[in-house]
Amino acid sequence: MTKRVYIKTYGCQMNVYDSARMADVAATIGYAAADRPDEADLVILNTCHIREKAAEKVYSELGQIRRLKAARERRGGRMLIGVAGCVAQAEGEEIRRRAPFVDLVFGPQAYHRLPEMIAEAIRTPERGVIDTSFPAEPKFDALPANRNSGPTAFLTIQEGCDKFCTFCVVPYTRGAEASRPAADILAEAAALVAAGAREITLLGQNVNAYHGTAPPNGSRGGERWQLGDLVRALTERLELPRIRYTTSHPRDVDDSQIAAHRDVPQLMPFLHLPVQSGSDRVLDAMNRRHTAGDYRHTVARLRQARPDLALSSDFIVGFPGETDEDFAATLALVEEIGFAQAFSFKYSPRPGTPAAADPDQVPEAVKTERLAALQTLLQRQQRAFNEGCLGRVMPVLFDRPGRHPGQLVGRSPYLQAVHAELPADRIGDIVPVTITAALANSLAGEAMPATGIGAAA
Repeated sequence: MTKRVYIKTYGCQMNVYDSARMADVAATIGYAAADRPDEADLVILNTCHIREKAAEKVYSELGQIRRLKAARERRGGRMLIGVAGCVAQAEGEEIRRRAPFVDLVFGPQAYHRLPEMIAEAIRTPERGVIDTSFPAEPKFDALPANRNSGPTAFLTIQEGCDKFCTFCVVPYTRGAEASRPAADILAEAAALVAAGAREITLLGQNVNAYHGTAPPNGSRGGERWQLGDLVRALTERLELPRIRYTTSHPRDVDDSQIAAHRDVPQLMPFLHLPVQSGSDRVLDAMNRRHTAGDYRHTVARLRQARPDLALSSDFIVGFPGETDEDFAATLALVEEIGFAQAFSFKYSPRPGTPAAADPDQVPEAVKTERLAALQTLLQRQQRAFNEGCLGRVMPVLFDRPGRHPGQLVGRSPYLQAVHAELPADRIGDIVPVTITAALANSLAGEAMPATGIGAAA
């Protein structure tokens, strides 16, 4: 009988992509997807270490899954439990020590070996399997074909980080920066388009640090491509109406990336560019390798190239040593730049990172107060941006049913959720929509007649 796998995903789009590829790998050895963990023979938690107390939340979830495993055993069956992703990479043996019922512990660079790990866990249930290595062989070469068949798709082009921001665990859990060869990316993208993808989001921890080898049969064969080169090639070689990418680092924004926003209409006018703080002193303590002035200059260049570009960003408040003046500098930068969306968090220590050992930690009450002030400003800007869309006709790629009968939901060029009344067979279409309502986190609109539908983004 066919076995079933249930994968729960935490965190970023990279983890969403990784979970989908884990499912592809599991399918090669007979595991079909399960909708619920109690239906599964294999349950995998694909974890993220970015949020506060990430590991503790994983252990709490494991406690619930343990009960499902025990119930399966009482019925004479067996359930394997796996912990994958960044918490697995960071915790390693500790997961097996605290939760010995876990059968598999493996990091982001090992999931292509899932069949071998499952076989070993079945052979040696008392020992379990732990694989948190950074193997020399390219992970992507060992993966089966990407089976994504929806109108939107993720595609990893780069992994790892060499920046070593003092608050971040990514260099320790994802490893050094590595870029996939451009030919491999183009081939995977072509397969996604053939399966129905109309929008592809290129993924990387530092996606604009991409420096993959150019295809061997081109005029630049063997050279290194930058992100802008890859974006151009995707639109020149494929019938792909929309491209996005995330997440960029301000220090890695280069002429190629900026020119792509100027020249490639398929590249959506929306950029997530984390700044973290508006204070140069805090940015230096974070080891961000850019100043607030550098960020302003980069944004000005991007907006000169693409005047309708909208920005998103990340902010950390209450970083060790942050003063009232430092926080005021962050608020001033937000007021000056203006953001369509943003993510903001209180600083929380990550074990093993330099900032966690800083003695000058900001009191929790101060962090809470600062976060509330920053979020009030960011939410005001997001509402203003959404309200500025009222009356506009925006091309919306509809990719899923809405909450109400006869309703679909899609994304605007600016990544806003947009809902409108349309039949289900319009999923996958890019439809001109007149925006009629602007809500806090979404837009509503009226779809224009079918004769206006096209592939333009």
